[in-house]
Amino acid sequence: MSEPAQLPLDFDHRPAYGGEDFLVADSNREAVQWIDRWPDWPSPALVVFGPPGCGKTHLAEVFRHHADAVLMDHGELAENRPRDPAAAGGAWVVEDADQFLAAYAPEPLFHLYNQVKEGGGGLFLTGRTPPSQWDFGLADLASRLKAAAAVSIGPPGDDLIAALLVKLFADRQLKVSADVIEYLLKRMERSFSAARKMVSAIDAAALAERREITVPLTRKVLESFTSAE
Repeated sequence: MSEPAQLPLDFDHRPAYGGEDFLVADSNREAVQWIDRWPDWPSPALVVFGPPGCGKTHLAEVFRHHADAVLMDHGELAENRPRDPAAAGGAWVVEDADQFLAAYAPEPLFHLYNQVKEGGGGLFLTGRTPPSQWDFGLADLASRLKAAAAVSIGPPGDDLIAALLVKLFADRQLKVSADVIEYLLKRMERSFSAARKMVSAIDAAALAERREITVPLTRKVLESFTSAE
């Protein structure tokens, strides 16, 4: 039996977290370039924004490892206590900052920004919308973050999702045909999280049924996802 055709996908791979690589494409290239510039940023903060599933969390982890940054969750940030601006190289990460502002008082984020600035460090923030659309509730915080560098991340295109699928299967030491990838591309949700869930489910199904990963098996898994929604 001949080997299944493989998709030749040429993407820049960047070391990330959990032993994974981050795939650089047009949708995220500018954000990756900003991460590469650290600590040479013109302002203390960088805001990366885009729709759910576009890869913001993965980029935040790339930055966290690149800058040896501290990841702060919303509950910890809301404590609003003094932070050591020199901790872990002076870099901090707050994901979904726009959602934090919608749920909590703005002062903790304002104080963190000032502490980071005083220490000469950096603050990596993510959100779904640009800072110009955030409900700050504090004029001083609004003026600072609206002046910060802000980078949009677009939804991943077919080329990036295809490359991600190939990589996720390869990480599991699985070879799949181009037909399987193309079948998935036409029918699955376009997001990083959906790609990971789909590959995991297909791998589990193949193991459970002791079958190769084929289009019929992939169709069966996709149908199970649809029926569960």
